[in-house]
Amino acid sequence: MSLLNGILGGLGGEGVGGLDIGKLTSSFGDGGLEGLVGQLSQGGLGDVVQSWVGNGQNLPISLDQLQGVLGSEQVKGIAAAIGVDPSQIADMLPGFIDQLTPGGKLPDGVGDAVSGMLGGLFKS
Repeated sequence: MSLLNGILGGLGGEGVGGLDIGKLTSSFGDGGLEGLVGQLSQGGLGDVVQSWVGNGQNLPISLDQLQGVLGSEQVKGIAAAIGVDPSQIADMLPGFIDQLTPGGKLPDGVGDAVSGMLGGLFKS
């Protein structure tokens, strides 16, 4: 967990060890963070991803679940942006999404685009 804590600690700027937040969120695919949240939700993982965005305990996800929704290439891209082995991404992604969504919601301007899909969770 110390690696995760170190990386998460640097999310306020460029990151730790050269982690570029723009590169990380672009590895999420079309639409950045909101696109990833939507993709996972549409893939049947809405409750899981809502737990990462919202306040409270982050529900776990398996590598097989991630690859089933995102495909192995996108999972590899996210892992490369973070600088970890793809086998570790399922353990790390919930914490990253949690840290990228302060206050239990997606950043301003994103909520309206996905609020209907996720039952209004992100409305102000």
